Amino acid sequence: MSSPKLTPFSYVVLTLVGESGAGAHDLVRMMRDGRIYWTAPESQYYAEPKKLAQAGYLSATTQPGRTHSRTHYTLTDDGRQALREWLATPMPFPRIQSEPVVRLLGGEYADRGELLASLNALRKDLDELDASLRAAEAREQGLPRRATALRLNRRLAQRIIDAHREWLEEVQAEL
Repeated sequence: MSSPKLTPFSYVVLTLVGESGAGAHDLVRMMRDGRIYWTAPESQYYAEPKKLAQAGYLSATTQPGRTHSRTHYTLTDDGRQALREWLATPMPFPRIQSEPVVRLLGGEYADRGELLASLNALRKDLDELDASLRAAEAREQGLPRRATALRLNRRLAQRIIDAHREWLEEVQAEL
C-alpha cells in the first residue's frame, strides 16, 4: 500500500501532534484557539489523524478519557521525516481567503449602510481573537519547546488583527 499524498492540512496535524502527542479532541481545541492561523471543519481534525496513523506517520494508542477512552496520537519516525522534508521546501506567500475583501469589492450591489454594518460585524471577531491571543500568551511558558515559535506567531496574529482594524477604519472613512 502506498502512502497517501500529504496535504498542507496533513502537515498542520503532524505539527500540532508534535513530540507531546495529541488526541483529536486536543486538535479541535487547538484549532479553535488558533483559528486566526488555520481553519478547517472539526470533522477533518478527527479524520486526518486516523488517515495519518494508517499511513504510518502517527502512532495511535488508546488512553482513558473523562467519559470514555480516547485515541492519543504521537509522531512516528516517518512523521518526523515527513515534517523535516516539508519544512525544507520553499515557502510561497500564504493563501489568503478574505470574505470582507470580497464583500467590499461587491459593495456596488449593496446599500452602503448595510455593507458597513456587515463589515463592522468583524470587530466582534477581532475582539474575540484579541482575547484568544491574551490567553495564548499565558500558555506560552507552559510549552517551552515551542515558546519562541508561539510568541512569534502570536505577534504576527496581533499585527493581522490590527491591520484588519485599520482597514475597517479606512473603509468607514472612505465609503
